[in-house]
Amino acid sequence: MTFFDDFKIDSMDDLIRLIDDVGFVPFFENEIEGFSLEEHMAPGHWYNDTKDGFWAAWEWKGPVINTAKCAYGKFLRGKAMYVSAKWFPDFANYRRDGYDFDARFEDGLASIEDRDLYELLDANAPILTKPLKRLGNYRKGGRKGFDSSITRLQKLCYVIISDFTYATDKYGNEYGWGIAEYSTPELYFGKKFTNNVYKRTPEESYARLFKHFKKILPGVEDKWIEKMLK
Repeated sequence: MTFFDDFKIDSMDDLIRLIDDVGFVPFFENEIEGFSLEEHMAPGHWYNDTKDGFWAAWEWKGPVINTAKCAYGKFLRGKAMYVSAKWFPDFANYRRDGYDFDARFEDGLASIEDRDLYELLDANAPILTKPLKRLGNYRKGGRKGFDSSITRLQKLCYVIISDFTYATDKYGNEYGWGIAEYSTPELYFGKKFTNNVYKRTPEESYARLFKHFKKILPGVEDKWIEKMLK
């Protein structure tokens, strides 16, 4: 399957099959037309505008992540993307440039702020946003930069979103937007990830990724694929 095939997503099972088939599914539309879940959602499933309207694609996120056992996070220029378990080790290897986080920090390639947040998250994962912020004293009058650090750690594939939970009212009814639960790929995927993430050079991983993107995005100029992978 390619992103330029004529298809529509109208169920979680459809989305899971798409992630398994193509490996990379951006949530929102982007510079490459057609390369997103948003553009392939069936009518009424991006947002169902009824009296009890629901945002299907958002409500699916947690169940899809845990059913497909895929990675999810802000991997694409600050925007969310699903990445299959098959392709995530190469993707992480390339984005990390072959470094585990400790080695990256020791070589001066990560800030103290990012190190502190990564170590806090790694020691407590899986952990929801609010308790993570509380543990790190990210609040008014406390530490700053949470959003920048957590986004950067996702871009470099040291952190993923492992689930979404919802607040509940006194009757047990869920409401509001999903609250992100964070983890690391090492903890979430286990040996399936740790045994494979550094088995190739970053250059070899990039070559595999580039070839795969040419397959799922036929006809797209190389410069746009390079931009997506950075």
